[in-house]
Formats: sequence, structure tokens, C-alpha cells
Amino acid sequence: MSQVTIRCCLLRRPPIDAQAKDFFFTKGSEMQKVASTDGTEIAYDVAGSGPGLVLIAGAFTGRSYFTPYVEALSTAFTVVNYDRRGRGDSGDTAPYTVEREWEDLAAVQAATGARFACAFSSGVMVLLQSGVPFERLAVVEPPFRTEGAPPVPDRYVERLQEFVAAGNPAGAAELFMVEAVGQPKEVVDQIRETPMWTGLVAMAPTLVYDALQLRDSAVPTALLESIATPTLALFSNASPAWLQESVRQTAAALPHGKAEGHEGTFHTLSPETLTQVLADYLV
Repeated sequence: MSQVTIRCCLLRRPPIDAQAKDFFFTKGSEMQKVASTDGTEIAYDVAGSGPGLVLIAGAFTGRSYFTPYVEALSTAFTVVNYDRRGRGDSGDTAPYTVEREWEDLAAVQAATGARFACAFSSGVMVLLQSGVPFERLAVVEPPFRTEGAPPVPDRYVERLQEFVAAGNPAGAAELFMVEAVGQPKEVVDQIRETPMWTGLVAMAPTLVYDALQLRDSAVPTALLESIATPTLALFSNASPAWLQESVRQTAAALPHGKAEGHEGTFHTLSPETLTQVLADYLV
């Protein structure tokens, strides 16, 4: 998979001197839990007022990443911010299959009554495959590989699985960061010496989950054509051309899809921009 397909949220994480335990907590809200179909407990926070909006994270991302988004979005929505299984305060029952994460999302929606959902990066595939009956959807830069995308790392999924099976999640984290994301090895070595590393290693087994959700990373045209829910597909004007094209092709394949580009940074729209866009589209 490409650098952005399984992109690392290190570019937008809390400062590296934060405590690892803080990486999975949304400040100003009280954590709740709901049991998924297989009994796994899924942790989530609820903040704000207005129609319910569930946020669905991409690879290597816990609830804390969305803290600034929750703060902005909660002015227009009741924001439901959950840890995908294997991350933060959520459980993780073996064996993993992609369907378990679809059931997790269904459980969160049933517990909160959220009307809308917004998924980011590889989390888009959790949302689109889940079949959860939201009224409207938003997807932010689904990382489907189009022309010009970087090459897939050799045996990426298999090597991740091998690291995890060998009890070496740190190896999986480094593989992701260096070969998939393109971080220089010396930068990763520096991160190893920070409190951030503990949180990253704890979440590293879930890199396999995102890789499996994404399948071969191609635009899933047949899946998209089956989704009748109105969907807004968003990209940052600062993202690579192939990733912007992924968003356009996603919207074109959806029966009720719409693509929009907005000012942002690499693979990122600001909380303020996202809030305005979603408030205009969803409400």
C-alpha cells in the first residue's frame, strides 16, 4: 500500500512530550462503552449538541487525534468519537475479521442514535462496507490508489502479520512508518525515544486491520455503486493529485456522491473547515 493509503497520523499527533496515555483520550468528555456483537467493548465519547455525528478513524489513529475536531464540530453536532477495536480503551477479541469492525460501528450507532457519519482515510472502508443506516455520509480522502500513486511496499500485509505474530509490534510500527509512510529511519529512531512510541506500539497490531479493510486499495467501484446514501467526498487541495483523483472517482461511482476540494494541508482539512463543510451538507 502507498504512503498515503496507510498514512501515519504522526504528522498531526499531539506534541511528542505528551504522555502516551493521553493519546487515546478526548478531553472534556466522559468515556462510555458499548458491547459489539462478539462481546468486545468499544469505547467512545460524546460531546456537543445537535444531530449525532460519528467520527471513524483511519490507520494508526486513536480518539485523541480528533480532540480539536470534536471541539470544533461540537458547535454544530453531537459528536461521537470512538476507538476502533484494538485501540485505546476499546477491546480486541481474536480472531479479527473485517466484519467485526462493521459490527462495532453498528453498535456505536445503535447506542448513540447518530444520524450521520464522517470517516477518514482507511476508515472510509469501515464505513462504506458496514451498511450501517446513516442518513448521510462524509468521507475524507479515501486512499484508493489511482494513477500516479506510490508503489505498494513489498509483501506489506504479510510482513505486518509476521511482526505481530512474532510479538514484535514495534517492528510493524517501523515498517508502516518507514516503508509505507516514507518517514526517514532517523526520524523514527528519534520517535522511539519519546513517550509517543509506547502508544504507537500498542496500536501497531491494528495496522493489519486497516490493510485488510482496504483490500487491494483500488477504487471499489462495485461497492460504491451499491451505496444509495448521499455522500460527500472531501479532499485537501494540498494533497497529491492521485489522492484528489481517488476522491473524485469515489464520488463519481456513488449514486448520490459529490466531491469537493478545500484548502488544507497534506491529507488534512482543518477542524474549522471540516465543521463548516459538514454543517452545510449534513444539517
